[in-house]
Amino acid sequence: MIRAENLVKKYGEGEGETYALNGVSLEIKKGEFAVILGASGSGKSTLLNVLSGLERADEGTIVCGEEELHVMTEKQLTDFRKRTVGFIFQQYLLLPHLTAEGNVKLGAHLSGNRDYAQLIEAVGLADKKKRYPAELSGGEQQRVCIARALAKNPRVLFLDEPTGALDEQTGRSVLDYLLKLRREKGLTSVMVTHNANIAQTADKVIHMNSGKITQIVYNDSPKGAFEIGW
Repeated sequence: MIRAENLVKKYGEGEGETYALNGVSLEIKKGEFAVILGASGSGKSTLLNVLSGLERADEGTIVCGEEELHVMTEKQLTDFRKRTVGFIFQQYLLLPHLTAEGNVKLGAHLSGNRDYAQLIEAVGLADKKKRYPAELSGGEQQRVCIARALAKNPRVLFLDEPTGALDEQTGRSVLDYLLKLRREKGLTSVMVTHNANIAQTADKVIHMNSGKITQIVYNDSPKGAFEIGW
C-alpha cells in the first residue's frame, strides 16, 4: 500500500542543518495498522507528514497504491489528500462555528460523499450532533474528528497522537473504536505515538531515533485497547 525509500528531510542550513529524516525506507501493507514509536524529536511526526503528503521529502520516493507522491505537483498532492487520506490529530482542529454534524459534513463534502449520517451515530454522538465543539468533552470532540476523517472514505488513515490530550478512560475508548474500525473496514492506518503501550495494539511497530528507523517489530497477536497498560 505504502512504499517509501531513502527519505531525507532537512531543516535549517549550514551548521544549523538538522536531519528530521535521514535515509528512511519502509513498507506498510494494505489493511495494516502500523505505529511509529519514538521520543520527541525522533522524526516520527515528520515521517507521518511526508508519507501522507502534508510535507515533501527533500530526497527519496513515496508510492501509495500506484500513485507516486514524490513527482506530484502541489495541486496533485492536494487532490491526493482529498481523495485518499484521512487525518486525526491530537489537536481536534474542529471549526468552532459548525456543529458536530456540520464538521463531519464538511469532511464528507471533500470527497463528494453524501452518506455520512451513520458515522455520527457510529461514534456515539447521534444525540449531540447539533452541539458545537465548545459544548462537547475532549473525547466527544475527538470522536467528531474520527467521524470527519472517515466521512471522506479514505484509503489510508493517518493519526498523530490521537489520544495524547485525553484521560485514560476516554483514550482507551477512542483507541478501542479505532481498532474496531480497522477490523471491520480493513482500513490501512498509520499512527504516531510516544506511548509504548499503544504500540502493543499494532500489527507493525516502527521504532525511530534521530531521524532513522532503528527497529521494526511485528506483533503476531496485537492486544486490545483495554488489555494494555496506559
